[in-house]
Amino acid sequence: MTDLKLTLACWDYDRTRPLIDGRIRPEGIDLDIKVLRPRQTFQRMLEDREFHVSELSLASYAALKGRRDCPFVAVPVALSKIFRHSCIYVRTDAGIKSPADLKGKRVGTSQYSATALVFMRGMLQHDYGIAPGDLHWFMGGLNTFTERPLIPLDLPKNVRLDFLPAGVTLESMFAAGELDALLSIYIPSLFLEGSPRIARLFPNFKEIEQDYYRRTRVFPIMHTVVLREDVYKEHPWTAKSIYQAFCAAKDLAIKGLYDTDALQLSLPWLLDHVEEARRVLGADFWSYGLEPNRPTLTALGSFVHEQGLSPRTVVPDELFAPNVE
Repeated sequence: MTDLKLTLACWDYDRTRPLIDGRIRPEGIDLDIKVLRPRQTFQRMLEDREFHVSELSLASYAALKGRRDCPFVAVPVALSKIFRHSCIYVRTDAGIKSPADLKGKRVGTSQYSATALVFMRGMLQHDYGIAPGDLHWFMGGLNTFTERPLIPLDLPKNVRLDFLPAGVTLESMFAAGELDALLSIYIPSLFLEGSPRIARLFPNFKEIEQDYYRRTRVFPIMHTVVLREDVYKEHPWTAKSIYQAFCAAKDLAIKGLYDTDALQLSLPWLLDHVEEARRVLGADFWSYGLEPNRPTLTALGSFVHEQGLSPRTVVPDELFAPNVE
């Protein structure tokens, strides 16, 4: 039989490269892979359902599931993970020395409903008592275009969110003293340039993030992998095939990191980093599947509901296609 032809949109990670270059092929499927930055993929998938399979924002997916208006079926692939304490930046003259000092401040973000922001707000609320309604939010482009919301927003009445007008950027407002902090998915150019006007809220973010994981067992998942619901309904076997292929690609990438013959990544102490990740996160430090990620998925479902992105809490067991692991 001829393999089923499906389009897949994802970014070029080490854990997707074996799929992109053909070393790993999903059984029964001929993938036409479009390599796109996540922001492009998300907008095109959410607005036009352009691809058969795609990388997708986990928070957007969970919010749509909670609204019972989700045209996708996910598989338990944790394609992108990152702790986000390092992504909170403050103006050094704004008097912000600790998370408590954020209360009442003007905070910019390029995407209010992004998974990164969901986890940052959840962490600030549950660890430091700073609720979303305690801040004045501004949403727009960091230093270029203004981003549209990934999904429609209907936020609680106590959350004040202003959208930047055309031609105004978050970084220009920050530099002018019109914003006190940035909760940013991207590294601000001011920070990259070494400006003394910007600093991380948590300079020792690595220690704080490791402590956060030890306390909560949460390693924040940013992106998952989804199939269009119509594809899944017509070919339900594809979910397992896609999941197994992503697992095989990830395992190949992780195995290559621990090799003293030749370093696979341009990091001088890559081996030490791998060994540290194993000590802190366990042997399967970039786990896929439901059970290894249950604490993270539980937290995400709670945060999405608490922050008004979903009318109910979505529990881990309803997130993914059944019987794929």
